[in-house]
Amino acid sequence: MLSEQSAATVRATLPAVGAAIGEITERFYARLFTAHPDLLRNLFNRGNQASGAQQQALAGSIAAFATHLLAHPDSRPDALLSRIAHKHASLGVAPEQYPVVHEHLFAAIAEVLGEAVTPEVAAAWDEVYWLMANALIAVEKRLYEESGGRGTRRWEVVERVPETADVVTLRLRPVDGGPVRDFRAGQYVSVGVTLPDGARQIRQYSLSGAPGSTLRQISVKRVHGGTAPEGEVSNHLHARVREGDVLELSEPYGDLVLDGPAGAPLLLASAGIGVTPMVAMLAALAADGHRAPVTVVHGDRSPADHALRTAQETYAAKLPDASVHFFYERDAEPGARTGLVDLTGIEVRPGTRAYLCGPLPFMRAVRAQLIERGVAPADIHYEVFGPDLWLAQGQPCPPEGTTAGSR
Repeated sequence: MLSEQSAATVRATLPAVGAAIGEITERFYARLFTAHPDLLRNLFNRGNQASGAQQQALAGSIAAFATHLLAHPDSRPDALLSRIAHKHASLGVAPEQYPVVHEHLFAAIAEVLGEAVTPEVAAAWDEVYWLMANALIAVEKRLYEESGGRGTRRWEVVERVPETADVVTLRLRPVDGGPVRDFRAGQYVSVGVTLPDGARQIRQYSLSGAPGSTLRQISVKRVHGGTAPEGEVSNHLHARVREGDVLELSEPYGDLVLDGPAGAPLLLASAGIGVTPMVAMLAALAADGHRAPVTVVHGDRSPADHALRTAQETYAAKLPDASVHFFYERDAEPGARTGLVDLTGIEVRPGTRAYLCGPLPFMRAVRAQLIERGVAPADIHYEVFGPDLWLAQGQPCPPEGTTAGSR
């Protein structure tokens, strides 16, 4: 894929680019938003920009893609590309936006690295960029064709259900009364809202209802301020959106979906609001008459903080061979365990396919325990809510063979 001449140049300059990639991405976004301020108001997540999470995620993705090209010149990191493409498609990213990104990204590279960016270096990294960009454009084109095109649709809130003090479920139906495209359990939609300052911000939320419904259901956790910025959209949905209000939703996207042999044992592990795609998966398994073993594991601060617990238990009870294990940091009830999720004492059957969703430290810990118990890395799949910092925190690419989702 990468020409031999460019590969040699990228290999020689990757340490320097990698060491400066954080500063490069920071300058890139500064340049991009100066030239196109509407992108920050109406497309990019302002909270992730303020916290630096998006910059870290972009840096990790670029470094991972380049590293893969050098290590595996005859293949592409399809898991990485699929994850990004699904996110882009949910946002309505168009092919004509890639040259804009290219312009400001390469200007940032030149600013940071200065004279080190010779014509040969610029040409090599230009090749890397367009290999990645054109691959994403192709995947996004296919996703748009499958979903009926880019754009959003207006949906009316028909029911609002408080789940916990900080989680609310919204059920919506299309304003136009037209047919509803089905989704695969584990997928998400982008939700667009206009905030009081006039900015149109977009966030992704897992579909927490059962596939096959004519309604869309999302369960939203209010993000409080603290070490990270307060969640603009989640707080808006909690404080202002009521029955009868209208939201803009994308079609469903996301590649963290149930897949693999029908008889394989499954383990669905979640923490906090990561429960949402797992509930949809349980609903789909129950509806399909799934008979293979299913192990449900969930960790939360307390039973009072555990959203959609009744749905988890109800769907699991419909499966002939399911076990449920809950962990709470405090106030654990009889039958639950106190502390963080620990697979000790939980049967992990040979051939298990595992699906993880929750905070990154939780998923790292569970993945390590699963591998220790003999689960193949290729059979462990994960979803990150927010920018995928797995790449930016000491792991050069998504775990080998895994499907990785991010939003």
